[in-house]
Amino acid sequence: MSKILIAYYSRRGENWWNGSVRNIKKGNTEVVVEKIKELLPDANVYQIDTVEPYSEDYYECIDEAKAELRAQARPEVKNMIDSIDEYDTIILGYPNWWGTMPMVCYTFLESFDFTGKTIIPFCTNEGSGMGSSERFIQKCAPGATLLNGVAIHGAEAASADRQVRAIVEMAK
Repeated sequence: MSKILIAYYSRRGENWWNGSVRNIKKGNTEVVVEKIKELLPDANVYQIDTVEPYSEDYYECIDEAKAELRAQARPEVKNMIDSIDEYDTIILGYPNWWGTMPMVCYTFLESFDFTGKTIIPFCTNEGSGMGSSERFIQKCAPGATLLNGVAIHGAEAASADRQVRAIVEMAK
């Protein structure tokens, strides 16, 4: 088995959940990461986070995310890992924000050379699937082998066992 890194961005607090804003203690993407880690105990986990936090208010946060997307911003990553050299496979998890990944995921991807690496993306969402994120991952990591992404309905993250098994099988 290859050396695996699970890198992810997740938002807790106010989130869109089955048609309304709901306060969640753990972000949907993080819930899925924990399930993956149970099945891949030797994988390392790295949480991608921003130096400047997003607003705790859901509607303000989505406005901030939209402004970042329009500006093609590259938010600074808090506690960036030094290297991905030791990893063969990167499982990349994120919520779908405005049809793609949060811009901090772009910062993460553009910070490393993914040549020869395999990227397995998964995305939590409330109905928009993977959006265009796979296309952008390929642009940000041109030397990587990008496997088909797995879309997970965010409100069903805790019961996404079938999708988690699919991710794990791709990583093996």
